[in-house]
Amino acid sequence: MNTTVRLAQQPEADELLGRSPLAALIGMLLDQQVPMEWAFTGPYTIATRLGGEDLDAHEIAAQDPEAFAELLSAKPAVHRYPGSMAKRVQQLCQYLVDHYDGDPEALWRDAATGKELLDRLNALPGYGKQKSQIFLALLGKQYGVTPEGWREAAGAYGEVGSYRSVADITGPESLSKVRAFKQEAKRAAKAAKPAKPAKNP
Repeated sequence: MNTTVRLAQQPEADELLGRSPLAALIGMLLDQQVPMEWAFTGPYTIATRLGGEDLDAHEIAAQDPEAFAELLSAKPAVHRYPGSMAKRVQQLCQYLVDHYDGDPEALWRDAATGKELLDRLNALPGYGKQKSQIFLALLGKQYGVTPEGWREAAGAYGEVGSYRSVADITGPESLSKVRAFKQEAKRAAKAAKPAKPAKNP
């Protein structure tokens, strides 16, 4: 796997994301409750603090949990909630070790259909349906992983020309469009909530 991505908007972090399937998976895992660029810079920060230029599922899974949590908590922290995210990253890596011999690319290497790949992603610790669909769209749109029916399996995130998620970010301009879409979606969701009934005096 070797591609050019602009997810972290930081050259060294993006270079790692472009060649490391595990970095991409961890970046997607971290992508919640923090800005997207912060989340996708996380894998590079972890690799640097572990003293290497790459990430290895076996190595991360074998880390002492307390020491690994401290590694993610050191400033600048890898996430707003570094302790809980450290646990999730280790759970993800342990799952890859147990089910794919630590080879994250095996998740999609022999997936015959988008549905099969989506099911595999859904089974990952920390990956719900939405995160799995976004990552499937990211694989299809930017990493050249295109099993039959991948766009359909990714739902709206797989649509051509959409700016819904990290799958559509290729630079600062598209990042702004995705951010605007997310803000509009939040506003719409807030407006759709029924007003609380007034209390009787």
